[in-house]
Amino acid sequence: MTRSFNGLKAFLLSLTTLVVLSGFITGCEGPRATGEFDYFRVMWNDDAATAATVGFTPKEKPAADLKLYYDVADHGVEISKYAYSQAVDRLVNKLNMNHAFVRLKNLKPSTKYYFVIADSKSVSPRLWFETASDRPQDRLSLIAGGDSRNNRTPRQNANLLVSKLRPHGVLFGGDMTATGTETQWREWFEDWQMTISPDGRMTPVIMTRGNHETDRAIVSELFDTPLDVYYGVNINGSLLRVYTLNTEISKGGDQAAWLQKDLEASRGQIWKIAQYHRPMRPHTSGKADGTDQYKFWAPLFDKYGMNLVVESDSHTVKSTWPIRPSTGSGSQEGFVRDDAKGTVYIGEGCWGAPLRDADDAKSWTRDVPSDRKAFNHFNWIFLDEKVMQVRTIKVDNAADVSNLTDETRFQLPKNINVWKPANGDVIALSR
Repeated sequence: MTRSFNGLKAFLLSLTTLVVLSGFITGCEGPRATGEFDYFRVMWNDDAATAATVGFTPKEKPAADLKLYYDVADHGVEISKYAYSQAVDRLVNKLNMNHAFVRLKNLKPSTKYYFVIADSKSVSPRLWFETASDRPQDRLSLIAGGDSRNNRTPRQNANLLVSKLRPHGVLFGGDMTATGTETQWREWFEDWQMTISPDGRMTPVIMTRGNHETDRAIVSELFDTPLDVYYGVNINGSLLRVYTLNTEISKGGDQAAWLQKDLEASRGQIWKIAQYHRPMRPHTSGKADGTDQYKFWAPLFDKYGMNLVVESDSHTVKSTWPIRPSTGSGSQEGFVRDDAKGTVYIGEGCWGAPLRDADDAKSWTRDVPSDRKAFNHFNWIFLDEKVMQVRTIKVDNAADVSNLTDETRFQLPKNINVWKPANGDVIALSR
């Protein structure tokens, strides 16, 4: 009975996506959108205030006249009315799919960009995204989490919540699929369309490579990231720099050298968040410690004041007190609590992967579930110049959560299920 119910729920959630996309089509005047383009996604691989990459999958071999048409005004699917157009910058054939990427540059900060993709035969639905601000005074909303493989129902629930909460961006921590087959990736992209809000709003994503992305190039080929998938993105100017690191290659060498150089150059950033896949100190038994991450990255996090780290891979739930590397008095597993100078670690990846017990808490752990049982979740982060707030959101009741707007995105919507552990439901970090 449970399996049948979950299957019905997944079908209804998928149907919601189709209804949303059909709404874009029927709600536009002039030419009608066709279904020749699919699997839309927007990535932040560069400065989020002035650049965005639009990715999509043409169902047939792309025509020579294929372009993305965009504007700060909404012209539906009337491509002749759009002020700007740009040809595809990169085309990758992977997993029997064509993946096209248009790298938009020199965009205006805090601006909505409406777009359609078209060639001489086909027009996509009208979609849109918003660039980040370039002002650190502007408040920011982000969702962070990872591990969406295996179970589509919780994955779809989490994706649906993205569309309802309307964050400025998503930090995704890797392990999108289980084995990387064509079928699994098609299902993942199909489910990702549920992050699109009913008005066509797309949430930009910053992608990470996980251990289940065994193909070294797959994240770059499907999301147009740098090949080695370690890079930095500024959001809201000097308010935040997001560091995406790769636990599937050498943690030292070029990657550590880049991290140190970038952290040194980014001392003026008010907040710093890092995301990577395998945790330094997993909170579930049976997972090995991230020895190299600890050796090469933790000292840099300490030296340069990394505020928050989002980890995945273990499929469990944890948060820590602010901690720093230490083997001295009061330390455990190489860390000691330091409320003044430490880094908070959260995670560890429950966007649809098989759940594991949080049965390996440390002396500096802030919270794990009281019964140690993990739950499907992601983290919801608000930050401004003075305070960063982190909440853990249970996603299973996504269908019951009300929709926010761009004006209400910092409110808690009706029926949102916030985890309320013993030490409080909000982790508040002061600058």
